[in-house]
Order: sequence, then C-alpha cells, then structure tokens
Amino acid sequence: MAVKILENIYEKVDKVPTRDGLGKGLLELGATHPEVVVLCCDLTESTRVQWFAEKYPDRYFEVGVAEQNMAGIAAGMASEGKVPFIASYAVFSPGRNWDQIRVSLCYSENDVKIIGAHAGVSVGPDGATHQALEDIAIMRCLPNMTVLSPCDWIEAKKSTFHAIDNKLPVYFRLTRDKVPVITTEDTPFKIGRAEVFRDGSDVTLVASGQLVYEALIAANELKKEGISARVINNHTIKPIDKTTLINAAKETGAIVTAEEHQVMGGLGSAVAEVLSEHYPVPIKYVAVMDRFGESGTPDELMVKFGLKSKNIMEKAREVLKMKR
Repeated sequence: MAVKILENIYEKVDKVPTRDGLGKGLLELGATHPEVVVLCCDLTESTRVQWFAEKYPDRYFEVGVAEQNMAGIAAGMASEGKVPFIASYAVFSPGRNWDQIRVSLCYSENDVKIIGAHAGVSVGPDGATHQALEDIAIMRCLPNMTVLSPCDWIEAKKSTFHAIDNKLPVYFRLTRDKVPVITTEDTPFKIGRAEVFRDGSDVTLVASGQLVYEALIAANELKKEGISARVINNHTIKPIDKTTLINAAKETGAIVTAEEHQVMGGLGSAVAEVLSEHYPVPIKYVAVMDRFGESGTPDELMVKFGLKSKNIMEKAREVLKMKR
C-alpha cells in the first residue's frame, strides 16, 4: 500500500535543493550529538554546511581544496570517537578521494559520513567536469558503505538523523538545483527500505533522487491511457530493499528504473541484479546513456538526456510490450 505524500504535487509543487535538507539536519544534529564534526573543502555555502560552521565553529574544520586529505583527517577523527561529516562536490568526493574512502573509511570501518553535493546533470552550467554521473557506481561497490539518494529536501533531512545511527560510512547524494518537494514530515523513511509512493498493477517505476517526482508525473499521465503504474521511491541504493522490488516484479511483471546517473552501475543495475537472481521480468532504464554531461540550464539538460516524465512513459510502454 502506498505511503502518504503531498496530495497536490500534480497541480503545484514547491522546489528546494536536497542539499538544504542535509544542511538543516546537520545543524539540528549538532545540538544533540556533540561528537559530530564537519570538514569541508572550501565549499561551505555550496554544500550548505556553513550553517553548522557558523553555530559550531570549534567543531568545523576547513581543509582547503584537498579532498584526499579531508578523508584521511576524518578517518583519524573517527578512530578517536568523533563522527565526521565530510563535504564537497560529488565529482571531488568521492570522485578524487575514492582510494582514501575505500581504505581509510570502509576497510578500516571508520564512521565517516560523506556529503556529495552537486550530483547529476542538473548541476547545469558547471558542465561535464562538475557533473557527477558515476558516483553511485563507485560507492555502492564498496563493502561497509551505505548509499543514499533522497528524493527531496525533507527526506534528505531525515536521512541525516537516520545515518547517525549507522556506525559505518554513509554516502549522501545531493542536488544543487531546486527539486520538487513531494514528501511530508509524516512520510515514512528508513534506511534500507524503499517506499511505495503510488499503487499500480501493470508496471512498476523504480526511481531515486529527483526522478521520483518525474516517475509520479509519468504514472499520473499513464493512468489516462489506462496503464496502472506503481511508483517506488528507492532512496537507499545500498543496502537495496530486495523484498519491495521482488514483490513489485511479481505483482506487476514489468519494471522501469529512473535515475540521474549513468545507466551502468547505478540504481538500474542494482535493481537488475536483484531481479535477475530472484524474479526476472522485463526491465527498461531511464538514465544517462554512457556519455558525459554538458553545460545548460538544469531543465534543458534533463530534457536532452531523456530524464523527464515523458521518457519514463515511453519506457513504460516499451516494457509493457515486452511483458505481453
């Protein structure tokens, strides 16, 4: 059964960057968890950790443009009982410090939280060099790593509180651009559990990040064609919710995945791994198709890379033909 989300998203929707949610959650977390510290690579405003830095200056550490060093310092702090949150753009962390994350954080089982801001093509004018499209792939392959891709700022804020109870590394994938707010404070959230946002019996749309909203819009339009589409918010890429995915495959018989990431190694690959082993059904993918990004407005890029609701609808129609 679908959980409760905002009711008017098909008519009017507010937009807030998911980075704002984590920044606000981190600020609240600082008041209740004195062991929390924050490190950043000269990007406090962009990553929204400036709010924590302003309120808790003695627990904030500016390391400069040195993501590899930041991960190493955080590992040392974690080994002494602190819970460091390290913040940068996703192309730099985990993009440039993956080795330190792998060995000093994951292998060493150090409790460090990694904030990867400005992920996806919707970074916009920053262009290909700053558009992290491979970060889910390189992070979900690491043992001891949890990978989160919140659908809106409210969910990003909740993820901050839930992650503090996870005593191993956690990666937060966040957006620069404003994304639709579709959940409420009462919408359920738990790391490792996907949530059904809309019931359906013909096809399942599994999405993460801001593509959850696009999937909901697609499902609403598909209904007009007589197609009943279930929508799953798969905010936790790892550990993935096998039970919800397998049940959806059994009950609808067709899957479309949607993500703002490379088609290889991301959410779609994770879903395919589960279903190919436990309950194979036809699957289609909405993602960036093995290419780098480019400069443009966020919406222009979402359209160019085929990441809008109409693209999800197209894939839903295709996968239904395969099902039949």
